[in-house]
Amino acid sequence: MPANKKHLTKSPWLRLSKILAGTVGGYAVMMSLHLFLTAFLPKENVIITAFFTGYILWAFLLLYAFVASNVWRVWAIYIACTLLFSLPYLLKINLNHGY
Repeated sequence: MPANKKHLTKSPWLRLSKILAGTVGGYAVMMSLHLFLTAFLPKENVIITAFFTGYILWAFLLLYAFVASNVWRVWAIYIACTLLFSLPYLLKINLNHGY
């Protein structure tokens, strides 16, 4: 059964933007989240956990980019989350207390 035409993206640029937001933006949010966790937890544990949670989180973020109605809102959320999660790394904050 073919998809309903009213739910399909009409512009190829919006379709490309959804694909890029899901792949690149989702990957940036996933990586910055795990980078954020290294500021509070031992790096070895975060790296081991990232092997499993990274793909799951990236898949959900990829799916969200296609399900959302406004791709520009998705880009704004992904950029804001990436910048927020990257702050401890950029500011060199480490709260591991020597771990």
